[in-house]
Amino acid sequence: MIYIIRHGKTELNKANVLQGRSNHPLNEEGVEQAKKAAENLREIHFDHVFSSPLIRAVETAEIVCPDMKPVIDERLIEMDYGPYEGSDLQNPSPEVIAFFMDFAHTPAPEGMEQLSSVVSRAGDFIESIKNLSGNILISTHAIAMKGILEYLTPESRGSYWSKYIGNCAIYITENEGGLFSVPKEMHFGDAAQ
Repeated sequence: MIYIIRHGKTELNKANVLQGRSNHPLNEEGVEQAKKAAENLREIHFDHVFSSPLIRAVETAEIVCPDMKPVIDERLIEMDYGPYEGSDLQNPSPEVIAFFMDFAHTPAPEGMEQLSSVVSRAGDFIESIKNLSGNILISTHAIAMKGILEYLTPESRGSYWSKYIGNCAIYITENEGGLFSVPKEMHFGDAAQ
């Protein structure tokens, strides 16, 4: 089984800033979110742990799997927002508004990484781990995570781009000999779990 987690909250998340590849650690709330994720996954033995190189993802992986050192993989890094890095999301530029209103059909503004690039590197990563056995944890970022979900579910036709993925949200997919099930979000505390 593959478990894909978004990192816990940072001060830039709290400030509603386009964080991208800036390298900020988890804040106190983010540490608590990661601890709660660790508690929810306590019954899972992870055989492999991978993380984006950014500290917030590494810290999340280390809290969830304290006995394993995460393998850093550049393909799991967040989308490159280029000149829009650090933008105030309360007052975004018109081109960022247009992009965020319709990710699937509006190209990223000039200087930003295109979503097709995010899906391509996410796909490269997934292909590189598909022959691993056991449980795998992947600690990454919202847009990078959506790239993985889009790669695993081509029939979604871009629907994951507009889906909200909160801090420490977890999606799971089964890997049967390199064939992946449709990813599902884990919900803890539900009667179905």
